[in-house]
Amino acid sequence: MTFKHKSVLLEETVDGLNIKPDGIYVDGTLGGGGHAWEVCSRLNDKGSFIGIDQDAAAIEAASARLRDFGERVTIVRSNYCDMKSQLQQLGIDKVDGIVLDLGVSSYQLDTAERGFSYRVDVPLDMRMDRRQSMTARDIVNDYSEMDLFRIIRDYGEDKFAKNIAKHIVLERAKGPIETTGQLTEIIRQSIPMKFQKNAGHPAKRTFQAIRIELNRELEVLRDSLDTMIDLLNPGGRICIITFHSLEDRIVKSIFKRNENPCTCPSHFPVCVCGNVSKGKVITRKPILPSEEELEYNSRSKSAKLRIFERC
Repeated sequence: MTFKHKSVLLEETVDGLNIKPDGIYVDGTLGGGGHAWEVCSRLNDKGSFIGIDQDAAAIEAASARLRDFGERVTIVRSNYCDMKSQLQQLGIDKVDGIVLDLGVSSYQLDTAERGFSYRVDVPLDMRMDRRQSMTARDIVNDYSEMDLFRIIRDYGEDKFAKNIAKHIVLERAKGPIETTGQLTEIIRQSIPMKFQKNAGHPAKRTFQAIRIELNRELEVLRDSLDTMIDLLNPGGRICIITFHSLEDRIVKSIFKRNENPCTCPSHFPVCVCGNVSKGKVITRKPILPSEEELEYNSRSKSAKLRIFERC
């Protein structure tokens, strides 16, 4: 299957980078190279672009798409949490802009055998990096009922988390849960029918929760953002697209803390903690997709773009 992914908030993100033609830019979630192509097209021969992704299919697709930009482009198979070390290996200490387009790609959702979608019955997988040995099957069959409840409640924000976890444990006692179809049916049986009618697909939140847990998505984001801000040159910007409230809260909170890191009590007349601002939040409110984009790309409806500029 061809790697297809419609880049969300494309113009808004690339414009938000405030690109310098001779600058150094990094896309930490390269995907099919949509944002990357637009960034590269605005660079001159002195500019450079580094694309990072952990998905082999994304690397292959982006490499083909960006081939015409030649030596301006370097593509690395890794997780963006290793951005600093990967850049150091390339002899790069600072960059002028960073893009993250979080979550699962359209390609990953639409490629049935990847096991991300609840709409087809395939083996449970959900690995963004297929070099990883652990899969969604391991979580569903090996996690305790309490841990299943915790991730479905916290990462899926599903009010029926306790019942879903209970039903998973009851069903797997009869035999292992191997496929997305089996899991989807268990979830259906766990949620009262009157709540299923008007709340979207019943499995959506649980599948999201398992995917986030398996790929450590929130942990990686939380642990990487400060380092990425430190990688920016003065005036450099980081643009992050999120797709659910859990990601967005992390980005908003860390951007705010980097803008105003003072920990002094509010009644202190002057700051004595010594924490210095690293820059400013450009987006007081997140940038949302236009009506036009929502029409041609329904998957963009929950997207939010936030931008931070280094001082």
